[in-house]
Amino acid sequence: MSEQKKESESTIYNNPFLRQDAPPVIEDPYSVPIEEINPIDGRLFQMDIHEAHFKRLREEDPVHMNELPSTGRYWSITKFEDIMYVDKNHELFSSASGITLGPRIDLEPGPAGVDFSNFIAMDPPKHDLQRATVSSVVAPPNLAKMQSLIRERAGTILDGLPVAETFNWVDLVSIELTTQMLATLFDFPFEDRRMLTRWSDVATAPPGTGIVDTAEQRRDELLECLAYFTRLWNERAAMDNPGSDLISMLAHGEDTKNMAPYEFLGNLILLIVGGNDTTRNSISGGVLALNQNPEEYDKLRNNPELIPNMVAEIIRWQTPLPYMRRTANQDVELRGKKIRKGEQLLMWYISGNRDEEVIDNPSAFIIDRPNARHHLSFGFGIHRCMGNRLAEMQLRIVWEEILKRFHKVEVVGEPERLRSSFVRGITNLPVQVHPL
Repeated sequence: MSEQKKESESTIYNNPFLRQDAPPVIEDPYSVPIEEINPIDGRLFQMDIHEAHFKRLREEDPVHMNELPSTGRYWSITKFEDIMYVDKNHELFSSASGITLGPRIDLEPGPAGVDFSNFIAMDPPKHDLQRATVSSVVAPPNLAKMQSLIRERAGTILDGLPVAETFNWVDLVSIELTTQMLATLFDFPFEDRRMLTRWSDVATAPPGTGIVDTAEQRRDELLECLAYFTRLWNERAAMDNPGSDLISMLAHGEDTKNMAPYEFLGNLILLIVGGNDTTRNSISGGVLALNQNPEEYDKLRNNPELIPNMVAEIIRWQTPLPYMRRTANQDVELRGKKIRKGEQLLMWYISGNRDEEVIDNPSAFIIDRPNARHHLSFGFGIHRCMGNRLAEMQLRIVWEEILKRFHKVEVVGEPERLRSSFVRGITNLPVQVHPL
């Protein structure tokens, strides 16, 4: 067995929440000593019982320490203002050691492996240069050009839905719309667009939680992603007049054209996940939220002009990426807790978005909430989500088109959720549509 495989299996084994003999889920966080609460357990999100855990942490231990053999000590930051402080101070809290808990992904056999790097997992100046290379794809002029295309595609997808039949909204609408948009941004072969969804899922799901079975399978699929995009890169790098797609931008950008293969892959996965998970799970989360709050659905039907504000509330309420990791660059004290240099901090956006000291009635879904865009779901500082305006635009358009066609998108069964604490995903949302 290779050293890399041993390390990967050891990582899974030393994470008690991923083992087959995982400890029982703590369903009531007030029934155990607070030291036992560990929000990294993906089952809390799969069962949709995480909110009470974060509420207790915010109230009693907002800078909360846990430890796993595979990761060492790490701190959960759960209050809105503390999260903003960490997110904005990239000199104190670095992204360069990774944005998820634990060791970085190794893609090649060997004791050291190869870093799975991207610009969100970098500090300035390299971060700024690489981000600037691709940021123009979501600049206001380009977004304006995309609107009609997004509207046309959303309309086509919605017009093709079965009436008076139960179907999975996630698959037929949320995934399809976002994957079509990703294919456009990359100028990716349209017939292969579902590969983008698969690679996004593989990149963000720990082995053994339903997406991939082993670390080896995960590595192999990510290498397939690299091989596919390398072919596209080579084709576009040879063009004298490159297009405005993301691959052409990376292949011709002064600060990205000489990236190592795994840095290229890291940036691809970042762009795929960023373009997929936020929008996809917010489209599904919005349908669920309106069904759980029928008075808000009535409010929406009577006031379609509330859609832009509702979009911000959906993104806050869903919080598609519950946390991001930082690593302390030096010893630092936060709320009286001494965090040592090199220790990991998890900024729990999903908890900050429920902070009663900052957001009134935060557990309620209110589509006309004042100041709805004051949330943490896109992050803050230099790593604030590059595609936030594109995500908001897609959500706005899809809801405008839904209201033109349907009196209600009715949830007719229990949603199925992803077993993950990094992506708050809905995998199956059984619905029926009722035309006007």
